[in-house]
Amino acid sequence: MFDIKENLKKLPDKPGVYLHKDASGQIIYVGKAVSLKNRVRQYFQSSKNKDAKVLAMVSHIEEFEYITTNTEMEALILECNLIKKYMPKYNILLRDDKTFPYIKLTTNEKWPRIIKTRKIYHDGCKYFGPYTDVSAVNNIIDLLNRIYELKRCSTVKFTNDFKPCLNYHINQCKGICAGKVSEEEYKRAIEHVMEFLNGKNKPILDYLNDKMIKASEKLEFEKAAEFRDYILAVKAISEKQRITLLNVGDIDIILAVRGQKEAHIVMFFIKQGKLSGRESYHLQTNPEDPKPYIVSEFIKQYYTENSMIPKEIIVESYLEETELLEQFLSEIRGSAVKIIIPQKGDKKALLDMAKRDVIEMTKTLDEKANREKEKEMSLNSELYHIFGDVLQICHEEYKNNIVNRKHIRIEAYDISNTNGVDSVGAMVVFEGNKPIKKDYRRFKIRTVEGPNDYGSLQEILYRRFKRSLLGDKGFSKMPDLILMDGGKAQVSVAKQTLDALKINIPVAGMVKDDKHRTRGLIYNDKEIDLKGNNILFKYFTIIQDEVHRFAIEYHQGLRNKSIRISELDKIEGIGEKRRNELLRYFGSIETIKEASIEALEEVPTMTKLSAKKVHEYFH
Repeated sequence: MFDIKENLKKLPDKPGVYLHKDASGQIIYVGKAVSLKNRVRQYFQSSKNKDAKVLAMVSHIEEFEYITTNTEMEALILECNLIKKYMPKYNILLRDDKTFPYIKLTTNEKWPRIIKTRKIYHDGCKYFGPYTDVSAVNNIIDLLNRIYELKRCSTVKFTNDFKPCLNYHINQCKGICAGKVSEEEYKRAIEHVMEFLNGKNKPILDYLNDKMIKASEKLEFEKAAEFRDYILAVKAISEKQRITLLNVGDIDIILAVRGQKEAHIVMFFIKQGKLSGRESYHLQTNPEDPKPYIVSEFIKQYYTENSMIPKEIIVESYLEETELLEQFLSEIRGSAVKIIIPQKGDKKALLDMAKRDVIEMTKTLDEKANREKEKEMSLNSELYHIFGDVLQICHEEYKNNIVNRKHIRIEAYDISNTNGVDSVGAMVVFEGNKPIKKDYRRFKIRTVEGPNDYGSLQEILYRRFKRSLLGDKGFSKMPDLILMDGGKAQVSVAKQTLDALKINIPVAGMVKDDKHRTRGLIYNDKEIDLKGNNILFKYFTIIQDEVHRFAIEYHQGLRNKSIRISELDKIEGIGEKRRNELLRYFGSIETIKEASIEALEEVPTMTKLSAKKVHEYFH
């Protein structure tokens, strides 16, 4: 069991992010702290002066985890990433990405400009960030525009009789519109801007320091103060959080560590350049096994079972089989995979941060592994109490090596539609306590018309298991238990489909009460009340909520796509290519509606006439 009092004593006096969990292991709150030691302790001190929400949350906290960072800024952005990932019950949840600003370089234009934005589009532009200091972003954009005299207007094409704006006349723009600068010269300026935004700030700091000193020597103190402010802005932006990397995709960091009794692997997951989480794995090893060997063996076993292989894997020391492992992983992924030991730059800083965090984790890794094992055993015991006559797994097969451990694998199904329109099916997968999101599947209903949930369930079950029988690798793993979102009718439909395919897997239905909460299970034509079984009640509630969420999400996506496509298809002169470019550039139909004719013209493939047609249609 997790001892809260004992673990509070182990908290470091460092900045970081903490994650509160309930009895089922679900993350219910994510917070940041300048001092983890001081902040987390506050939750478990006197209830005096605590509001009702905090008191309710604290009553559900059974354990907590933490991730240390270098600075409070790093903690702030990591907190944001983890909230978006886990959507904790007691956090205030933002429904869009308007959290931090980005700096955008419009490299899809002949004469790029630099602007601030809070949205990212797949429009061929370069995005830098996110940043936490909005005023620093504004100052940096202003600074770069002043130093390099960049174009500030949104005009893309200039006619021969185009009249320069005020910025040109006050020497704040090089006068592209007036033909005063060559494309090559402007391109060099943009390259310098990109270098700075990619972290190479020494040249610009030297330049500004020189300007500040010269202004001071001339007793131009206001000008010197202006350059001083720019220097501060440069430094603020340069202290961007290390865990938000620029121009990188997905990366895994793998570190081997030994606890007091056991060996563990700790993985840090970088998704789209952002640290999105951390996971630890308990391994069965020999005391004499060196860490590089442990990492190599883990890579072989983990990625064989996990198709989500990133382009880069960061390790802290050389692996003897590096080239062989890269070839092995590249074949599974279908494209090149590199195993690297970064020596400098953002990736090295990220590795260093991970190593420091692992040092803190070492104190609790053995305890965490034992708690996870206890939870798994308790869950298995409860599941066997109900389904033991048909489940094919024995408690004796429970392995210490987490990579080879055989969990009870559960698949859950649900249907979502609006009066039979855009009907979809969803399948989620759990192995033990953990969702296996790489194995989730979505089905667009093909053969059933109208609001027929039973027919839709039959279709998706038939397609899923038929593909398994035909050897489809994406559906190769069979579940030990199937759960239907519904009662006896849904269970009956599922059994009929499995019988037709000659597949023998137990099926249960998850039924809800009047308040739409999981009430019990339908199994063997009987209802099993879960209210008295805390472990299974929370477990099946999580599964039912997850499959419902996944189905609704897919259905809403299809419905929104249908709405926006039909809207744009009604506009004269807007074909499939222009429609897709508009959606890619602006991100949503709502943004297109608000766009000016000039903004619409900036979209690739759009002309002045087609932009006018779109604008007229919505206005």
